[in-house]
Amino acid sequence: MSSMYSSPGLPTQTRSNPHRRHRLNAHRIRESLTSRFAKCLCSILLTLVLVAGIIVFVLWLSLRPHRPRFHLVALAAPGVASPAGLSGSPISFNVTDRNPNAKIGIYYDAMFGSVYYKDRVVGSGPVMFPFFQPPKNTTLITGQLSGAAIEAGGTLSAQLSADAAAGRVELRLELNSTIRFKVTTWDTHHHHLHVECDLVVGSDGSILPESKNIKCPIYF
Repeated sequence: MSSMYSSPGLPTQTRSNPHRRHRLNAHRIRESLTSRFAKCLCSILLTLVLVAGIIVFVLWLSLRPHRPRFHLVALAAPGVASPAGLSGSPISFNVTDRNPNAKIGIYYDAMFGSVYYKDRVVGSGPVMFPFFQPPKNTTLITGQLSGAAIEAGGTLSAQLSADAAAGRVELRLELNSTIRFKVTTWDTHHHHLHVECDLVVGSDGSILPESKNIKCPIYF
C-alpha cells in the first residue's frame, strides 16, 4: 500500500534515499551552471572576435596603401636621326610621381631607368638615389640616360632611321625600384616597382603631343 503514495517520476531507490536524491539534484545544478557558463563564455569570445574584426576592417579601409601614380611629362632623344643612332647621345626625361595616400609615405630605393626601341635597350642608367616621399606629395623625377650603341647597317639601325625619317619613333621608358609603404609607426614589406611609359618621338627626338602627360602603368 505504501507504493501508492510514492512520488511519481523517481526511481524507487531514489525516492527511498533522500541523500541520493540530494546528490542527484546537486549534480544537475552543477551541469546546468557549467552549461550556462560555457554558453556565456562562447558569447563573450564571439563578441570580442566580431569587434576585433570590425576594428581591423575599418583600419584597413582608412590605411590601405594606394599605388603611386606616374605620368610622363617630357622626353628627348636627339640621337634618333643621327647616323650613329643613340650611341653616346643622352636621353633625358621628366616623370611626375604622385603619392595619393593621405597618411602613408613611401620609401624608394635607388631608381634605375631604361629606354627600349623594339624591345632592344637603346639607353639606360641610374636615375635617382633613395628617397622618402611624404603623403599627398608629387615628386618630379628627372633623368638623363646614356644612349646605347646600335650596330651600324644592321636591321635595327635601318628601322630606326626609317621611323625617324617618317617622324614617328616608338620608344618605351621603364623605371625600376624597390619601395615600401610607411604606415604611421610601421613599414610594410618591400615591393618591386616597375613603371612602363610607351611614347612616340618625332624626327628630332622630341616627344610628340600625343605622348605628353600620359599615365604610365605600374606593376608590383
